[in-house]
Formats: sequence, C-alpha cells, structure tokens
Amino acid sequence: MIQRDYYEVLGLNRNANESEIKKSYRQRALKYHPDKNPDDKEAEEKFKEAAEAYEVLRDPKKREIYDQYGHEGLKGRGFSGFQGSEDIFSSFGDIFGDFFGGGGGRQATGADLRLDLQISFKDAAFGTTKEVEVNKHVECDTCHGSGAKAGTSPKTCSTCRGTGQVVRSQGFFSLSSPCPACHGAGQIIKDPCKSCRGEGRTAKSKTISVTIPAGVDDGSRLRLRGEGEAGPRGEPPGDLYVFLHLESHEFFHREDHNIFCRLNITFSQAALGAEIEVPMLDGKHQTINIPAGTQSGENYRIRGAGIPQLRGHGRGDQIIQFAVETPRNVSKRQRELLEELAEIDGKPIKEKLKGFFQRLVS
Repeated sequence: MIQRDYYEVLGLNRNANESEIKKSYRQRALKYHPDKNPDDKEAEEKFKEAAEAYEVLRDPKKREIYDQYGHEGLKGRGFSGFQGSEDIFSSFGDIFGDFFGGGGGRQATGADLRLDLQISFKDAAFGTTKEVEVNKHVECDTCHGSGAKAGTSPKTCSTCRGTGQVVRSQGFFSLSSPCPACHGAGQIIKDPCKSCRGEGRTAKSKTISVTIPAGVDDGSRLRLRGEGEAGPRGEPPGDLYVFLHLESHEFFHREDHNIFCRLNITFSQAALGAEIEVPMLDGKHQTINIPAGTQSGENYRIRGAGIPQLRGHGRGDQIIQFAVETPRNVSKRQRELLEELAEIDGKPIKEKLKGFFQRLVS
C-alpha cells in the first residue's frame, strides 16, 4: 500500500507551524474516531493515518528527517508507523484526554484557584510580602483526607480493582473511562466521615503569605504550588495563581524597567542652569545639576535608579523630563526685567507692526 504524504494527510502546507499541525490533527481525529464511526473500516484507517502523520510532524527531529528523505528515511531510523491501539494511546494520552474526557490514569488533583491582588507602585518595584485570605477546600481534619469514618478505611473498588478506570474494546484499540462504581476514585467508602461526608475535604478560610519579588509589573502572575483546592480523598491540592495589579503613582510612571517623571522648572533655571533636589522612587531625594540652556522636553537620566530586573541583575534608570514653566502673573519688576531681556535679544515686546513686516519681506 502506497503511503500518502503526511502533509497531504493533515491538509497542511510544508511550512505549517506547531499550532496548525495540532489543530488539523484534532479535527481529523474527531471526525474519524471509531466511536463516531462504528464498524467503518475506512474511517478507522484514516484515523490511524492521521495519528501517524501527527506523530511525525509534531516532532522536530522526525519532521526534519521526513522533509529530507521521506517515508524511507524514517523507516531507516526505526519508525514504521503504528501497529495497534496501545501505540497510539501511549503517544497521544494527553490529546485524547482533551477530546473524550478520559482520565488516562492521571493522578487526580484539586482545582487551581485565582486571586487578584492590588499592590502599590513602590511595592512592585522593591518587593513585599502580603497576607491574603483565601476561601477554599482544605484537607479534612477529622479523617485527614481519606473520607472514611474514624476507625475505618476505604476499600479497593472491586469493579476497577483500584485503577479508577474501566477499559472497553472498540475496533482496533481500547478506550478507558472513569469507573462507574467508584467514579474514578479507585476506592469505595462504606462508612463516610461525618465532618466531610466522605469528601476528604472541607471548606475553610486560610491566611496565605504571598511573597512578591522586586520588579514585577502590572499583570504579572505568581504561582503558589499546593495552595489551591485540596484534592478529593487525599489527592494532591491544586495551585493558587496570584495576578498582580499595580496602582498608579502620582509622580512616576513606568516603561519597562525605566521610570519617568515630569519636573517643572522656571525660565531662569532653564536659561542659567540650577542645582535642584529630585524625588526618588525609594522616598529619598537626590541633587542634580540642570545644565544652562535646558529646553522644555529635554531629559535628565539617573542611571540605576529605576525598576530592578525581575530575572537578573541591575536596575533600569530614572528619567526626568523637564518642562519650562511660563509664568501667568508677573510683578512690575519682573516685567521690566523681561522687557529689558527682550530688547537685548532684539525681539522687543512693543515692536512696531511696520518694522515686523519689513523684516519678513527683506
């Protein structure tokens, strides 16, 4: 039998990426699955063909060999397709679990939880520790997660013999599903614990300490392993995901690891230069020298005064953006001095209109 090109089998071009390969395989696996096509040999063969093509194209090394040498190149390296159901399910346990809800013998765990946490701009920059209250299921204190009444213990399920799965044959392979007797637990509890009613867990509010590293940004996610929901009947707990939301700062704003601030200076400070104190992110002040002739919109950089690198060494910079203020109200003396300066600049305040137009056309 002539083997079809793997790209043709999955309806892909040769430049398809990993996501496209997986999506195409999913579509064909669902379409030709034997459960949906009982006693249909043609669908069964297409299902096997798609699985074989996916096994090669999802693996970068096998795909490279196939692209260069075709089917013969793979055979020379020990790959000759799938011979039966066991081969397919050992390779695609995860993806079949997604399709058909099978547990695949995976260990049950508690559900993951999400917590949204508001933190200050400064805490995000320098790190902090927060105590948070989380309502969740925890291991039952009475039965310690077994779900059985004190003095008793769960019994191994006789239907699935403790595996939690029952296997049924379908066409050329076998499918597993949760045991209907123990609902996948693998055990039967005859005398359930009264505190948790056989669940092995109870609802409770727990205080959790969250360590926030220096340098996190808005939308950063922290994972606290084992702080999610307790698993049923002593199974491992899930994880707690903490999503961080930063409060805005009245003076600073952040761009990557640099912080920016706007500083108003007077015309005389900009023209003559000045020595001024600038607020820093840590609450202290630093003296800087404004160069004479500074223009509105120009920047001054303080290196290493920004946000710490989250995964690395060093910090960003603090960048000061100058804005030269124009006074709205001036005293009589200030006005006299400004008019005198205008005369010196050759741009008098009360310049005659005629002289102005003469310069434009000259």
